[in-house]
Amino acid sequence: MPETTRRAIRAAIETADVKDGATLSFHHHLRNGDDVMRQVLADCAVLGLRDLHIAPSSLFPCHEALIPFLRDGVVTRITTSYMTGPLAEAVRAGVLTHPVQLQSHGGRAAAIASGRLPIDAAFVAAPAVDAAGNLSGAVGPSACGPLGYAMVDAEHARHVVAVTDHRCEAVPRVCIPAAQVDQVVEVAQIGDAGQIASGTTGRAPSEKGRVIADLTARLIAVSGLLRDGFRFQTGAGATSLAVAHALAPEMVARGIVGDFAAGGITGALVDMFRAGLFRGLRDVQAFDLAAVRSYAEDAAHLAMSAEEYASPERPDCVAKQLDVMILGAAEIDADFNVNVTCASDGRIIGGSGGHADTAAGAILPIVTTPLQAAGRPKLVEALTCLTTPGKTIGALVTEAGIAIHPSRPDLIKAAQKAGLPLKSFEDLRRLAGDQAGSGRGQGRVVAESLSPTGHVLDQVRIS
Repeated sequence: MPETTRRAIRAAIETADVKDGATLSFHHHLRNGDDVMRQVLADCAVLGLRDLHIAPSSLFPCHEALIPFLRDGVVTRITTSYMTGPLAEAVRAGVLTHPVQLQSHGGRAAAIASGRLPIDAAFVAAPAVDAAGNLSGAVGPSACGPLGYAMVDAEHARHVVAVTDHRCEAVPRVCIPAAQVDQVVEVAQIGDAGQIASGTTGRAPSEKGRVIADLTARLIAVSGLLRDGFRFQTGAGATSLAVAHALAPEMVARGIVGDFAAGGITGALVDMFRAGLFRGLRDVQAFDLAAVRSYAEDAAHLAMSAEEYASPERPDCVAKQLDVMILGAAEIDADFNVNVTCASDGRIIGGSGGHADTAAGAILPIVTTPLQAAGRPKLVEALTCLTTPGKTIGALVTEAGIAIHPSRPDLIKAAQKAGLPLKSFEDLRRLAGDQAGSGRGQGRVVAESLSPTGHVLDQVRIS
């Protein structure tokens, strides 16, 4: 990093009056391409700051570079909605004294807005800053789409620092107004937008995934919810995204135009929108570059803050307006409880993100998953970690059939009438195979899985 850049970030930290023990927030719209967090924390270390609490909206493999800051005591606490990769493995190994708090996206937004999670300084990776000081994710070499998670931070943090690699005269879409920004710092690069479509968002569905997507589309078609004004969201998994492709022909055949598709927007949803199947898109983050371009070009592709998207304290949040939500699962049990936080061997591989928020809000939340992954069953007797309570789930779709929650008798009847392959959970679990030994650790608590309202659902422990 050039010396002038180092001095600029360092000066911004000092101007923000960051002290030992401060809470610093970051956002993940560049996903596995983010480099702002590393740059800021490196200068915090140089300044001798210690015992920092970081509150990023998510953490990815690229954040392996943060591990030395955890080991050296620069960072001693983390609150986030999702974490995966080497940093998550270091947390599971016990590198932090305090357990990581794993919120949902809506839970994080509500905690920040209410003051339960006060932010001393928010560092916003801003792909573009215009002459007036407005921030946008629509343009620039690191364009990433809407800055929905950072919008909440910027509105409520004590001090807001925009970190950018692109200044321009004007931006086409303002995500964060200049009035909410205290400082703008220019750096050589805030990250690599080419890494936005990473992990599950960068994979094509398997043959089993395509079967699951087709069954899911058929279930939605008989649910009574596929009608004009339909409101829809998919998760970030390859199978979940395939459902959008499978649903499009059914909407065309019926002449249905949905009100909006929502959430983390993907190219699949952009295609449906441009084909006239939805009147608009409600976007908290772009999951790929097709969605980034759509946000820059189309006025009906709307940004929303994480608070507007999923705060449990907002009765009008988009999550509570959804008809159908497509979800993934690392594990699911007979009570339809879902784990998307840990692998069956106990490794931390994610977190709720918007999973629990949308499951609680949508009329019909559907979990889509193959029976097995990497030779391990995904339908289990006991979860490795609870992320989303089963009482909020409507149905489970696998390549071998569909299990519908017993609280949905009308959906069961409609699916039976349509000849869909309904099975009991136990029948599907037997097909999935026996579960290996539980990956639950017995040692010190290293992370806590929180509900959208902030209470502890489960704990992750050292083995």
